[in-house]
Amino acid sequence: MAAVEARLTELRTETWTALGTTAVLRYTGSDDPAIRAAVDRELEAIDGAASRFRVDSELSRLNAAGPARVVVSPLLLEAVRLGIYAAEVTGGAVDPTLGHSLVSAGYDRDWRELTAVPADAPLGLGDRIVVRRRRTGLWQSIELWDDPPGVRIPRGVSLDLGATAKALAADRAARAANAVGGNGVLVALGGDIATCGAAPAGGWLIRVTDDHRAGPEAPGQTISIASGGLATSSIVTRRWLHRGWPMHHILDPRHGGPVQTPWRTVSVAAASCADANIAATAGIVLGRDAPDWLAEQALPSRLVQLDGTVRTQAGWPS
Repeated sequence: MAAVEARLTELRTETWTALGTTAVLRYTGSDDPAIRAAVDRELEAIDGAASRFRVDSELSRLNAAGPARVVVSPLLLEAVRLGIYAAEVTGGAVDPTLGHSLVSAGYDRDWRELTAVPADAPLGLGDRIVVRRRRTGLWQSIELWDDPPGVRIPRGVSLDLGATAKALAADRAARAANAVGGNGVLVALGGDIATCGAAPAGGWLIRVTDDHRAGPEAPGQTISIASGGLATSSIVTRRWLHRGWPMHHILDPRHGGPVQTPWRTVSVAAASCADANIAATAGIVLGRDAPDWLAEQALPSRLVQLDGTVRTQAGWPS
């Protein structure tokens, strides 16, 4: 890791907390506060538009409106459209209509305020059997309008855009930062990473681990990307206890409970952070079908089983 750290010192780097996770900004060239300001504006905008935890957000207003048509900002319209696109391309594996299910699982506020799962608790959900069923495909009934921007959601549906909005924010923030002065830019929001502009020599170095908060000594792999985005979805990081049961934030749309999956972590590289995030989340949800589905998409992928066994494919370095 010494060589990696030395190269990173050639870049401008800032780290702070935003959107309930760690934000990292790296860019080439001289120090320019306007670049960080451009990123902050994008993150503040997506929080005000698409946060499920803010009562004053546009998303909260939309969810409270029931089946009424609601005029929204172009940004929220873009975020909802991306959520629907995610469901379309994954066959419903990544579903934006799981808001009520997440609340039922205890995820009704920022996960850092929830009761933590003991560190020695197993990652799998054991022999727990979820028998309830929910109506799937509700995302197909969401209606959108462009002029003026508007959304109507089906009665009884609550949207959650957590699977896509943070990646959208990373893409938008990287583009906005690059537009300031043409610098090569990387924006990371937790496991969601977007780039824009020319990469530094050797590409953007990224440490892929179960937990983005882990240090360079944590088990994982260091890779580089020259453009596009990279995302890691994991059942390791956002875990909490609800009514005595361990929960995680990636749900199975068929029943609305935490998905039973053989993967602790799925990482994907794609043309954008949003595309990478959608595919990585789908990989967790699709379980044993994930390798074949990801291969069909021709997306470089790294899948880590619950026991730590690593599988790479489609050009991801082994």
